[in-house]
Amino acid sequence: MPAPRTPLRRSLAAVAALPLLAVALTACGYGSEAKKDDAGKAGVAADGKKLSVDTVRIGYFPNLTHATALVGDQEGIFQKELGGTRLKTAQFNAGPSEIEALNADSIDIGFIGPSPSINGFTKSGGKSLRIIGGSASGGVKLVVNPKKIKTLDDLRGKRIATPQLGNTQDVAFLNWISEKGWKVDAQSGKGDVSVVRTDNKVTPGAYASGSIDGAWVPEPTASKLVAEGAKELLDESSLWPDNKFVITNIIVSQKFLDEHPDVVEAVLRGSVRTNAWINANPGKAKESANSALEKLTGKALPAEIVDPAWKSIQLTDDPLAATLDAQAQHAVKAGLLEKPDLDGIYDLRLLNKVLEAEGRPEVADAGLGVK
Repeated sequence: MPAPRTPLRRSLAAVAALPLLAVALTACGYGSEAKKDDAGKAGVAADGKKLSVDTVRIGYFPNLTHATALVGDQEGIFQKELGGTRLKTAQFNAGPSEIEALNADSIDIGFIGPSPSINGFTKSGGKSLRIIGGSASGGVKLVVNPKKIKTLDDLRGKRIATPQLGNTQDVAFLNWISEKGWKVDAQSGKGDVSVVRTDNKVTPGAYASGSIDGAWVPEPTASKLVAEGAKELLDESSLWPDNKFVITNIIVSQKFLDEHPDVVEAVLRGSVRTNAWINANPGKAKESANSALEKLTGKALPAEIVDPAWKSIQLTDDPLAATLDAQAQHAVKAGLLEKPDLDGIYDLRLLNKVLEAEGRPEVADAGLGVK
């Protein structure tokens, strides 16, 4: 549950620094390889007015939790809003590489999970990025071997996989264990429950071999395991107020935001309109997202995986700032992160401008916005 906000300075034990930097979606791009520098699908509008830059470079993951980016690119919605400014995209399979690309000025804007957003901001002393909007909530489940685990209490003594030490799902599971009153050493994963850090691409094989008894994982890995005989025991959304928590948000280089606010506003307008189209046309949007995945990874997701995975993800313009703050505090409680200073991590002014123009209410920054 969301914890009170605490001021922070980022400080990880050296052994945990790189894992905690990893995004929740490090292994979420199930069975895919990163594909970089892919031009926007729609092409520059012939009569479109160019904004303050020739090209905007946007990064995202080839994954359903990045459906806003997948569909917005696939359907040409972003390019339409950008007019004569060219959209250029890059795909990533890991949060650290996307943060590195942002810091190296290889991309300007990125769709990314909460953990790398927090770490990219704090590692730079609050100077590298801002979170400018929301994208997705949910899409994380605890799935288990029904022959070994029938209730949540049965997890004690079992081996449960998470994607990576200190990633968003790992922190969430450690926090859940703590709230059960059980003890686990965060670094080793040993204790009342054995937390086994396993790349999502490897998790289905580990489950099939019996080396793990379940997994706390994002989609589509959760639905992949269910298709192979596992049972869903808990949807993480049920642990959060209003059943919502951030899984994907939108970040921007502070330099790009300062120099090209018109372009950032156009991208946010494209994001808001993409989410509206997805929510109004869920069937077509699912097909569009899966078609984009097939182009990017060479393999579409089968219906038994894409259908339940799609249903568990909520597209949202709200970055759900209070839940990101809570996730940071859960990492602190687990001993993986020292109290971070997240003041200024959000700049929602352009998003709220777009929402106002659409006749929509403003979204809040939980007191973590630029002053």
